Parts: sequence; structure tokens; C-alpha cells
Amino acid sequence: MDNRPIGMFDSGVGGLTVYKEIKKVMPNEKIIYLGDTKNFPYGSKSKQSIIELSKKNIDFLLEQNVKTIVIACGTATSQAIQEVQSIYKVPIIGIIGPTIEYIKSKESIKNVGVIATRGTIRSNAWEINLKKQIKNLNVYNKECPLLAPMAEEGWTQNEIAKLTINEYVKDFPKLDALILGCTHYPLFKKIIEEQMPQTEIINTGEKLAEYMKTMIDISENELKVQDEIYLTDTECNFINVSYKLLNEKIELKKANI
Repeated sequence: MDNRPIGMFDSGVGGLTVYKEIKKVMPNEKIIYLGDTKNFPYGSKSKQSIIELSKKNIDFLLEQNVKTIVIACGTATSQAIQEVQSIYKVPIIGIIGPTIEYIKSKESIKNVGVIATRGTIRSNAWEINLKKQIKNLNVYNKECPLLAPMAEEGWTQNEIAKLTINEYVKDFPKLDALILGCTHYPLFKKIIEEQMPQTEIINTGEKLAEYMKTMIDISENELKVQDEIYLTDTECNFINVSYKLLNEKIELKKANI
């Protein structure tokens, strides 16, 4: 058994939606989380910038002796995962692969929507990978650049959030499923479900957590472990949003990278 921690990174607070799901299915695993709040948002940056930032984040986590890396960020998964997987020996898992495996198992899903950051949609990674592995699947993409910044501000349940989401999803055709292609977006899941009641809303963090449970060497920790949360810039709203999501106060550390 491998008692080393799991490393995880995102551009901000959104990756905590993945963290939360992993802790549900693997509560004894220690997680070291890195929020690159200094460089938020990732969605508007170039592919090369995303790759370089991802490498810096991975290097920091490897210094903490982690056994695997979770890219808890839709933009970094879509634009950097192939590059970093070719560089590093440590297993690196993103949100796209596990989600596609889930959709492959659901024959009822024929029409799927993807909402994500501008960078993710521009990369077309979801549509390319979905259609490569699933025949006769219709994929509808929508960039939603305002949602991640709103999530960082904690604007996830107010009227502004409702109006913004309605504007983004109103032109979708009838969908069997909608993929939340940015890890900030599960913070809006309740509103999205209200506006799309006939559509399965897919939280990619849930699918990644289920996949990881079958793939990694589980630790033998029996006592409650103390996770570590690092930020590259602590002058942000991370504490307030994280408390609403996790219902517990967390101690933050500064990552000097």
C-alpha cells in the first residue's frame, strides 16, 4: 500500500469540487491541494501558458512526494494533460477521460452538451475525445467565461447567477446530458438542474473520483489525515467559498512558486 498523498491542482477554488468527491470515496487518502490563485483565470490564457503553469504546479506537488497528480481543472486538462503526461513519470489524471468512460457506459446518452471556459471550448478537446470513443454521439459546446470568476467571488446562488446561466444554456437543443467541463461549475449545479430538469447534469469530479478509486494504490491510513491546502496568492475569496462548499474551515498555506 502507498501512504503517500495525492497531489491536486486547479487555478482556484473550483478544484475543491473534485477534492470533495475524492474525499467522499477515499476518506483516508491525504490530499495536497494547490490553487494557483495568482494566475487565475486559466480559461483566457494561451495553450503554451497553460502548459507552463501546469508544469510549475506539478513540480511543486512532486516536491511534496505525492504518488499521483490530479488535474482538477478543465482548462488545464484540455490543453496540457498530454504534454505533461509525456514529461513526468508520475500518474497524471484529468477530468476528461473518466467522464468519457462514464458516458460510454450510458447507451441512453445520444445528445450531450459541454459547458466550459473559453480556452477549453476553443481547444475542442471534449468533442474530439468524445467522438473518438463514442459513435453517433452529438456534441454541443458552449463557452461560459463568466462562471468561473463568479464562483471565485461566491456568486453561485444569487439572481445574477440564475440570469447568467439561463443566458448560457437557453439555446441548447434537447440534451440527454450536460457535462460541467470546468470544475468551478458544480458550484452552480443546483441552478443548472432547475433550468434543465430533463437533462442529466454530469459533475466531472464525481466521475474522476470513482475512476481513481479503482486505479490508485490506496493508503492504509486509519486515522483522519490532515490535508494541506496551498495557494499561490492568499489575497482572495478562497476561504469564504471553500467554507460554503466543504462546510468546514480550512487552513491555508502560501506556495512560493
